[in-house]
Amino acid sequence: MKLNSKKIFWVGFAFMIICLFWQVYDNIVAKMLINSFGLDQFWSGVVLAIDNVLALFMLPLFGALSDKTKTKFGKRTPYIFFGTLAAALLFIGVAVFDNLQQKSVEGYGIPEIVEVTDVTDPNYGYFTFRDKVYGDKELKTYGTKEAATTVRAAEVLEYTKENITYFIFFMITLLLVLIAMATYRTPAVSLMPDVTPKPLRSKANAIINLMGTAGGIIALAYPMLLSKFTDSYLAIFVVLAILMIVFLSIFMVKVNEPKFVQEMHEDSIKYGIEIETTSPEEDKGPDMTPDVKKSFYLILASIIFWFMAYNAATSKFSVFAEDALNMGYNVPLLIAQGAAVVSYIPIGIIASKYGRKRTILAGIIILLTAFLTGSIVAFTKTKPLIYATMGVAGIGWATINVNSYPMVVEMSKEGNIGKYTGYYYTASMFAQIITPMLSGALMAFVNNKVSTGFGYRVLFPYCVLFCIIAFITMSKVKHGDSKPIPVKSIEALGADD
Repeated sequence: MKLNSKKIFWVGFAFMIICLFWQVYDNIVAKMLINSFGLDQFWSGVVLAIDNVLALFMLPLFGALSDKTKTKFGKRTPYIFFGTLAAALLFIGVAVFDNLQQKSVEGYGIPEIVEVTDVTDPNYGYFTFRDKVYGDKELKTYGTKEAATTVRAAEVLEYTKENITYFIFFMITLLLVLIAMATYRTPAVSLMPDVTPKPLRSKANAIINLMGTAGGIIALAYPMLLSKFTDSYLAIFVVLAILMIVFLSIFMVKVNEPKFVQEMHEDSIKYGIEIETTSPEEDKGPDMTPDVKKSFYLILASIIFWFMAYNAATSKFSVFAEDALNMGYNVPLLIAQGAAVVSYIPIGIIASKYGRKRTILAGIIILLTAFLTGSIVAFTKTKPLIYATMGVAGIGWATINVNSYPMVVEMSKEGNIGKYTGYYYTASMFAQIITPMLSGALMAFVNNKVSTGFGYRVLFPYCVLFCIIAFITMSKVKHGDSKPIPVKSIEALGADD
């Protein structure tokens, strides 16, 4: 038996669509909320957390529902098909209402922010407002872009309060998009362990994450190309919808879920790999000994803490880069994605040799190092160092991601993989509910109490703290590594290493 890499590659298109979507969502929706509607860091964080609040309940629900679904296309495929179509088309509507709001704000006379290069007095500052219609405004300029952004956002917010129609439609459409995404994320992720024997899941998850990273890179690259022709988010979202539908079509043509699952069963039986099933009576909750249950909860706690660290950095990075460092966010994030790409396959091999837990602990240390470097960047504003920060962060996050999900589903049975995938996402979504609001509130507090614009400097130290806590909890986990491979299959399993 060997890992069928081609089969996992086609299955990975479902995860690539998910990562493609969320990369665009994380990078642009936060900017829409601040620039178009005037929300501050805290309230934009609250809105960004809505998808995680929904996911907290919907991902376990649809994971369990897909476990019990029976169609000729399989358990997971129907959710992937309809969920992707709905999300792709509805997301265009989000950009439409943002575009309408932007034009309304411009027509009202609230100008955009531009850099001024001919201001000779350093005490006067170098950022001012420029109106696309009327030219430069006779308004005060600011020494930092984040200070100017804060002032402009306050003006935009007052306008939004008096003209709230577009914001209401924006939020309704965004909510529908998030519901559509939540219906199929767990089924899509559950498909990998459905079609992969347990000992090979770290290697398979490396390929799945490679596909997801490819989606993230595409989401970062194509907006840069489009920016040469238009600055409209609408164009970015239309292209996103087209890409999602194209990748979905490839998935539907290449993935025969019932066939792939049957092949996994045959291979597992042939090589003596354990396949555990559940009856309706057994499927009422985790069937674990107290020691295993303790490890299970520690893994979930670790997932919460490292997601609190990483998601804070990624969800705020576009704003941090543009306002704190006065630079674009695309290239540093592309470097992070590229570093992850070259890491996934080696990480899967390393985990197979040294174990998932040890590999994850190494990943946390790498991620911690990256965020320590990011803290230096935040306080010194040494722009070149941000590229190293994000590259190291990409490697660390890849090292954790390849192995954490297989550790959770290692404790599952064939009939409840979706449910355990839901547990994994419940932990990660819980963290992503809290961390945008908590980090946003911390940044807003420092801005108000210390200095306007200073709040961005606490972002990476915040991430460092939660990396340390994650390392402590993960070090206490004793279960979740792959079970020993039966002797008669060791040689065959090594054939594809």
